[in-house]
Amino acid sequence: MISVRHWDDTAKVCRTTGTDHLPATAADVRPGDVWWVDLSAPTHEEEDAVLGRFFPVHALTREDVTRQRVSDDKGTHLPKVEEFPDYLFVVANPLPPGLAEALVANAARDPEPLPRPRTSRRPQLSAVLNKQVLVTHHYEPLACVATAMGYLDRHTQTVARGPDFVFHHVLDAMVDEYSPVVERIAARLDSLETKIFRDPSPRLLARLLRLKRIVTGMRKTLILEREVLSRLVRGEFTLVDDREVVYYRNVYDHLVRYTELIEAAREMVSDLMETHLSAVSARLNHVMKVLTLISTIGMVCAVIAGVYGMNFEHMPELKWEYGYPMALGMMAAASTAVVLVARWKKWI
Repeated sequence: MISVRHWDDTAKVCRTTGTDHLPATAADVRPGDVWWVDLSAPTHEEEDAVLGRFFPVHALTREDVTRQRVSDDKGTHLPKVEEFPDYLFVVANPLPPGLAEALVANAARDPEPLPRPRTSRRPQLSAVLNKQVLVTHHYEPLACVATAMGYLDRHTQTVARGPDFVFHHVLDAMVDEYSPVVERIAARLDSLETKIFRDPSPRLLARLLRLKRIVTGMRKTLILEREVLSRLVRGEFTLVDDREVVYYRNVYDHLVRYTELIEAAREMVSDLMETHLSAVSARLNHVMKVLTLISTIGMVCAVIAGVYGMNFEHMPELKWEYGYPMALGMMAAASTAVVLVARWKKWI
């Protein structure tokens, strides 16, 4: 599906149109006009119409943009930014669809389960822009694109500032998606920390491993996206206007903060896994102490029983009226002595 936003500089209005109103090529766009073409789960024909005829891109760019469709086994492309003679090419990886909503919804409904996103593969958002045209491409519906479109529909005048400003809104919405996820992960780790000390179990370890996978994937993506934004805010690219750099810097600051929080969460997950192993080891040691104490008591009682179970003819206690109670009393006294010694040594 192709969605088109067109800022008509002559009429000073932003229109939502179709591909039939697109100029023949990006070079034919009238001065002052701005076009945003969004390709959501496009077909090969739609990709060819936009990236082949309207906004022709380099073969390497086309390969990176269509990577998921052409080579699904290779997965999504990692975040990057490249400058070509007549356009800027950016790749970003938003959060998997449904991850943020599922985490927040489960936090309100049941704090125990850690939900799985609808897809384990990270989406890919590709963007190609010049001074008057922005083309975004993705194979899955993305909340950040919908949020940016909703904002521009309410504030149509902002489209006139150019594709670089429009793309900033997409990146800003994408980075803001991390906020509820990071908060939910931090709350989940605090909850697991309490449970680990109270009742370490394989189920808790499985939750920690799932959290570690999520945090590690987010950290990898955030570090690469931070590098992309750091290049955008340094003024390396002429297609990003100087007056828009401050907006990209604001997005960069948010991304740096979330990267630091995810880094702290990763360290906490590692610490909790070590704590879990220590807690399990401590519990095992306690169990072994109890079993050793029981074995020691049994051994003492076995010695007494063994003495009086010997088949010797001259054993006065065997025919004594109180011999049996005496043997039981000796066993009880010896067992009590073992327990008292263990407590005195603080072994139990």
